[in-house]
Amino acid sequence: MDFQHTSVLLAETVAALVTDPAGIYVDCTLGGGGHAAAVTGRLSPEAWFIGIDQDPAALQAAQARLRNASCRVTAVHGNFSGLGAILDDLGVPAATGILFDLGVSSHQLDVAERGFSYMHDGPLDMRMNPSDALTASEIVNTWDEDRLAKIIFDYGEERWAKKIARTIVAERVRRPLATTGELVETIKKAIPAAARREGPHPAKRTFQAIRIAVNDELGILRAALETAALRLVSGGRLCVITFHSLEDRIAKQTIQDLAKGCLCPKDFPVCVCGNTPKVKALGKPVPPSPAELEANPRSRSAKLRVAEKV
Repeated sequence: MDFQHTSVLLAETVAALVTDPAGIYVDCTLGGGGHAAAVTGRLSPEAWFIGIDQDPAALQAAQARLRNASCRVTAVHGNFSGLGAILDDLGVPAATGILFDLGVSSHQLDVAERGFSYMHDGPLDMRMNPSDALTASEIVNTWDEDRLAKIIFDYGEERWAKKIARTIVAERVRRPLATTGELVETIKKAIPAAARREGPHPAKRTFQAIRIAVNDELGILRAALETAALRLVSGGRLCVITFHSLEDRIAKQTIQDLAKGCLCPKDFPVCVCGNTPKVKALGKPVPPSPAELEANPRSRSAKLRVAEKV
């Protein structure tokens, strides 16, 4: 299957990110290259665009999509947790703009073999980087009940987390859960019928939680955003697109913390900490337009946050 993905908040992101057509831009979640194509379309031949992704299929698709870009393009197979090292290896002290488009791509959801989707039956995988060791199968079939319940509650904000974990453990005693379909049916058994009829798909929150755990999505986010802010030129922009409350909370808090000046107690007569603001937040979070929501329902939970280096 071709790498299909509809980029969210595309025009808004490009408008916020590109401040110098001859600058250096970094897309930390290159994906299929949707944002990248729009960004490079705004850049001059002197510019340099660097795309990072841990999914080889995404990198291959993006490279094909960007092959006619007018500026220099470098694609890097890696995780944005290594942003600082990647920029060091490329000899880039500071970038003009850095983008994070978080979450899972449409392609990853739609290809059953990747194991991300509760709508398509496939192996329990969920690795964004297929060479990583930890899989959804290992979590579902080997983690103890308390640990399972904790990630389902913390990362999925699932009210039935304990019951779902208990049901998973009971099911796997009979035989290991091998597919996403088997996991979906197990989750449905754990959730009362009345609750299943309300709100989103009954497996949505649990699948989100397991995916986040497999890829350590939240554990690496704050440090990566801090690195990005430090590696911007003065006036450079940091753009972060989030898709659920957990990652958005981290993005919001990190930007707020980076925007703080003096951290001394209020009763100190003079500042002794020497802390100065690293960025300033630009405006309120940007949601998708009504037209985008109609064209792409998967964009409904997206938010774009923008900060500028000071």
